[in-house]
Amino acid sequence: MKIARIRLFLLRQPLRHSFETSSHRKSGIEHILVELTDADGRTGWGEIAAPSDPYFGAETTITAWEIATRYLVPALLGAEGDDPGDLETVWGRIRGHEFAKAGFSGAVWDLFSRTEGIALAAALGGTRSEVVAGVSLGIEPSIDELLTQVELQRTAGYPRVKLKIAPGWDVEPVRAVRAAHPDLDLHVDANGAYPDDADSAAVFARLDDEGLTMIEQPFAPRELVAHAALQARIGTDVCLDESVVALGDLRTMIRLGAARVLNIKVSRMGGLSVARAAHDIAVDAGIPVWCGGMHEFGVGRAANVAISSLPGFLLPSDVSGSDKYYTADIVDPQVRAEAGRVAVPSGPGIGHEVLVERIEREASRSFDTAAADVRDAALARG
Repeated sequence: MKIARIRLFLLRQPLRHSFETSSHRKSGIEHILVELTDADGRTGWGEIAAPSDPYFGAETTITAWEIATRYLVPALLGAEGDDPGDLETVWGRIRGHEFAKAGFSGAVWDLFSRTEGIALAAALGGTRSEVVAGVSLGIEPSIDELLTQVELQRTAGYPRVKLKIAPGWDVEPVRAVRAAHPDLDLHVDANGAYPDDADSAAVFARLDDEGLTMIEQPFAPRELVAHAALQARIGTDVCLDESVVALGDLRTMIRLGAARVLNIKVSRMGGLSVARAAHDIAVDAGIPVWCGGMHEFGVGRAANVAISSLPGFLLPSDVSGSDKYYTADIVDPQVRAEAGRVAVPSGPGIGHEVLVERIEREASRSFDTAAADVRDAALARG
């Protein structure tokens, strides 16, 4: 593979239902799409699923666009390699910016698997023909409205529901959902909103009695010692998300006993290659994993489905159908869930046709190396 052209598109899609976490509420999602074209005219697509605001982490769509156009594009344009690992080495000097890297990693893997004529899942080592999907529900204006949303998702066939929690919205809504659905696979996600103090300890002690599958990321990302102490106190499994960005973070988590479950987010960890390596480390340590999501459009969602087909993904992943979040999507067919299960595509690459004309028409911003002197810019920077 030799990368001959790179295009970027900034695209926004409205959400069907606004979504609130411990930090903010959003009614639409804006992501960057990456298209790579090789010297033979084949294309691969990836998605930079960075949030618009710096609440999940430091990266945003603004920073990702800057890093992509100033560093990742010049590094990759003209690069050659036999497999994704060869091409991913070109951005090895760039520290951080995992979301930006993940979009390019996805495009490289899609291009590679299309070139080989195999499905992305097969290229990654996936073993499943379908994956079990769960849904993530945001903070609602009232408990009654939350119960309505849970019922809708159960009716749609999803076997697992994740509830976003925050100080002041935790024990009562969880108890209400548990009372209405005593057999539901239920877990909660705090996105690091709780301080490590006595009040939080009391909240998690009460949640420990609700039969949750896990409590995800209760404390801030770097509070690994606090997570380890909490895991030692409660019977419910602690799951880490924002705390595990690099493979070294995962090894520290395992050594400290900071969690018993890992949320592998392809975007958070910098791409499919790192995500696959994290899966392998977790499997060796006996840690079950699942794939988290960032409200990806069809390109990123299809990559999540592919990685979720690996054998260590033992828990339902956030790969619910596109129609849960969006009226229309940018791939055909859309990612769909039937009775809470999503089929793993068997066609080449991500297994979906990317609706290029729609992306070109609706993008608010675009970049094309065919119209930009990126090689000279890269040489000028050394």
